[in-house]
Amino acid sequence: MDIIIGTHQLVNKNVQFIDLGLLIVDEEQKFGVSVKDKLKSIKENVDVLTLTATPIPRTLQFSLMAARDLSVINTAPPNRYPIESQVIRFNEETVRDAVSYEIERGGQVFFIHNRIENIKEVAGMIQRLVPDAKVGIGHGQMDGKKLESLMLGFMNGEFDVLVSTTIVESGLDVTNANTIFINNANNFGLSDLHRMRGRVGRGNKKAFCYFITPPYEVMTTDARKRIEALEQFTELGSGFNIAMKDPEIRGAGDLLGGEQSGFINEIGFETYQKILAEAIEELKENEFKELYDEVEGPHEKVYVKETQIDSDFELLFPDDYINNITERLTLYTDLNKVEDEEGLQNFEKQLIDRFGELPPQAEDLLNSVRIKWIANSIGLEKIVMKKGKMIGYFISDQQSDFYQTENFTRVLQYVQAHHQKCRIKEKQTRNGLRLLLTFDDISTVDKALQALLPLEKSPKNENISKLQEQKRG
Repeated sequence: MDIIIGTHQLVNKNVQFIDLGLLIVDEEQKFGVSVKDKLKSIKENVDVLTLTATPIPRTLQFSLMAARDLSVINTAPPNRYPIESQVIRFNEETVRDAVSYEIERGGQVFFIHNRIENIKEVAGMIQRLVPDAKVGIGHGQMDGKKLESLMLGFMNGEFDVLVSTTIVESGLDVTNANTIFINNANNFGLSDLHRMRGRVGRGNKKAFCYFITPPYEVMTTDARKRIEALEQFTELGSGFNIAMKDPEIRGAGDLLGGEQSGFINEIGFETYQKILAEAIEELKENEFKELYDEVEGPHEKVYVKETQIDSDFELLFPDDYINNITERLTLYTDLNKVEDEEGLQNFEKQLIDRFGELPPQAEDLLNSVRIKWIANSIGLEKIVMKKGKMIGYFISDQQSDFYQTENFTRVLQYVQAHHQKCRIKEKQTRNGLRLLLTFDDISTVDKALQALLPLEKSPKNENISKLQEQKRG
């Protein structure tokens, strides 16, 4: 045999493979960590491809930290429409109207009710509300042949409404079913809800999804966040966005242990990512330094990842320049992603094109980004611009290799040659002795930038210098 398709049973010790080369895990969110680890241990160095519309936080986290490759298919099949999603309270009139409308346009309806003990009562209610509808009931405790016959009958259009448990969640493609009700939606996970919503709208008709929930104040905080996420992301291919919400709600999971999700809410997802990246970088530089040198080869070491700026200047987009709060936050995020002078100039052009000439505060904000770039390269972890002075704090670790680099030597030489402009001194701080670089007569952000530019000669900074000269000219 060349290909074998199976369930979890493939991890059974009795199943032996001669030369396994590729393992494809479909509906990955249905597999626990232990099963996935067993699947990987079937054979060493096996290529693994996992498929899922909503990856669990742990798997998603592996991709975000670049431990695994991630591909996202955003293109929907042709002639598909987004599913219109509504959160409603249990209301017989709404159910009756929606079911009647769907049947009138020749479609079919799913009604998800995940309690077998009273599923017949729910089916009876729908029959009472819409007497002309043909109603079927399906759940996992039915005899296999009866269930198969029922599902085939529904797919062939023999009845209008299928009242079932979550067994229809995956793998069912009924192009004529275009309305779905999910009862007690607050009890389901994000992945389950997204997948059940995906059972409708698989043809070229507009589809509707109704999440039936108790009032918001009765639901738990997490349940409310899940429902709000599904309301927010209704467009086609939004599974990745929904999955990204999962780490915020449940946490990102234990990367080296068995937990699928974990609580990082207290520090926030971005802070967690930052701490994790710092820890990995530290291991690369210390315990696994030789290994990474072999794999990556020689590369320029980055000693400062992020320079903190503390200033009494206004570094922001003013309210009267961009009055929409959401838009301002988006622009701050976009600005944080800019990595070079060309990108910053394009960002500035877009701002001017959309909102008009930059006010002084916005110009200072863009210059503060340039100051950060220079500070990163000359080893300044923090810059304070207050009361007409600028003070830069060098790397706190006195044993750091940075102090042996060419960049630090250049800073020393510049300070010696221009001692009337700046000085370096050692000062006792809460974190121990720190080397400080101080400039006087810094009354504007532009002056701060001009003071730092000569300290680090790189193509990036030469571009900045030319740009600043042009502006002043």
